[in-house]
Amino acid sequence: MAFAAGAVVMIVLPLIGLLQRVSWSTLLSDLSAHDAFVALRLSLEVSLGALAIALVFGLPLAWILARHRFPGRALLRGLVTLPMVLPPVVGGIALLYAFGRRGLAGQVIYDLTGWRFVFNTSGAMLAAAFVSMPFLIVTAEASFRSMDRRGEEAAATLGASPAYRFRRVTLPAVAPALAAGAALSWARALGEFGATITFAGNLPGSTQTTPLLIYLDIESGHEATALALSLVLLLVSLGVLVGLRDRWLGNP
Repeated sequence: MAFAAGAVVMIVLPLIGLLQRVSWSTLLSDLSAHDAFVALRLSLEVSLGALAIALVFGLPLAWILARHRFPGRALLRGLVTLPMVLPPVVGGIALLYAFGRRGLAGQVIYDLTGWRFVFNTSGAMLAAAFVSMPFLIVTAEASFRSMDRRGEEAAATLGASPAYRFRRVTLPAVAPALAAGAALSWARALGEFGATITFAGNLPGSTQTTPLLIYLDIESGHEATALALSLVLLLVSLGVLVGLRDRWLGNP
């Protein structure tokens, strides 16, 4: 019991310390300040964009990993889930050398279209998607693998095409799990810091998301705004975990 209590203290005490330092009397004014409002709006835009990228590219990959056997599948699964444990700054460096102005793919994209990912909002979305997509892939793969496939088999017997079966049978069956994975992916994208600042920079109105502004405000002594924004991210993260406790944490 003493060790369990120690774990609770280690986790909860920093949160209490944060709440204790928040300037409640100026909370609304701190959040409505121009820089804070812009950062919150940009964070919402970037996190939703990252979620869209994760859904478009992550769902097909999760389906392939769940339903098909092929050489190297275990290695591929390990690679696509690596960002979950990879230090974010390392991920940012990897993105820079892949999609930067002179990166492997970035140079080709720039030469063909004139588009660059670094130092703009699309780069922040790409960085957030890089670190958050594995949460969706892991959840979706597990749901695709564990679902009852008799509905798909019955639809196939009746002549339904694979696309129709996926759209009308598979997706509705795994929708709750996909929603949970999407919520976790979005929450992770919302709090992304290391890969974003390394790859996309910290430009107000363009790549300066809420976590980046919190860091800048703490460094420059604007503690009230930083704590107010930290409170927002804390409440959002807590809300996601509480809302998904039955599916993700297995609590009654």
